[in-house]
Amino acid sequence: MLDDLVPLVAVSAIFIGMPWLLLHYVTKWKQSPTLTGEDENLLDELHVTARRLEERLHVIERIVAADHPDFRPDFRSGPHPEARSTAPGTSSTPGAAPVGEPPRSN
Repeated sequence: MLDDLVPLVAVSAIFIGMPWLLLHYVTKWKQSPTLTGEDENLLDELHVTARRLEERLHVIERIVAADHPDFRPDFRSGPHPEARSTAPGTSSTPGAAPVGEPPRSN
């Protein structure tokens, strides 16, 4: 009797249990909420803010490096490719002085 029960449980688990489990979670996945237009706008705004803050950080690092020649910024994650697109000694920030020069007076 026990010898007949093991194959029956195995077959029912494979052909009934597994499809039920798969379809259950597929249904849950399809019912989950998606990003709204407001969420996308917030993500875009956060991305722009992060880019501006990153650019400011690089400007500060260049200023500190100009004052202290042995300063080396700690790039654990590496610089952003577009953040370093300007030529050395130049700045993409309006009104900012190139590295090594005093700030411009207005």
